[in-house]
Amino acid sequence: MAKGKIITIAQQKGGAGKTTLAVTLGVALARDGLRVALLDTDPQGSLGRWFMTRREALSDPGLAFGTASAWGVGYECEKLRGEADVVIVDTPPKADSDLRPALREADLVLVPVASSHVDLWATEGVLDLARRAGKPALIVLNRARARTRLGAEVAEAAQALDAELAEVQIANRVVHAQSLGAGLMALEAGGTAPVRAEIAALCDLVRARVGV
Repeated sequence: MAKGKIITIAQQKGGAGKTTLAVTLGVALARDGLRVALLDTDPQGSLGRWFMTRREALSDPGLAFGTASAWGVGYECEKLRGEADVVIVDTPPKADSDLRPALREADLVLVPVASSHVDLWATEGVLDLARRAGKPALIVLNRARARTRLGAEVAEAAQALDAELAEVQIANRVVHAQSLGAGLMALEAGGTAPVRAEIAALCDLVRARVGV
């Protein structure tokens, strides 16, 4: 059996929506019929709390889950990729030695950027580490604010970075935060047609990139 693909979600700045993106992508891929595992390497443990809330809310969470500190990421990824088609790794909000093990394991690095120039500035450190590790990185505009000057400026500045910018944007919608607190993701909490379209496009893009 082919080993699963590793998708590492990394961003130096907190508040960019790493955990929300991990949850959204993980549940959506599982709904597509893939075996998905989530790996929480952030000491804050937000992804783990979401998963435990999900276990209490649903009889079957539909995903596998693991945790690891920086030094244990390689071992845990190796174990999970033998059991899942896709392993999604949520990382601490930093760009230093703690992030490198998760980058080394990655088949694809997703870098969420919220609609803020500060978020964009913080991205450069993560992109540099991904380059040094020889891993492909994809910037995803997350919590994007459509039809605003700031949103347009951030999108334009992101295109100027030496990295690929995903055509798919995940808009800033309340349903993402509300569903997270209930152990769900937006599609499970009555997401609208635009939400469904955004998530489907993100899944298609990621699946094409890692070949699942």
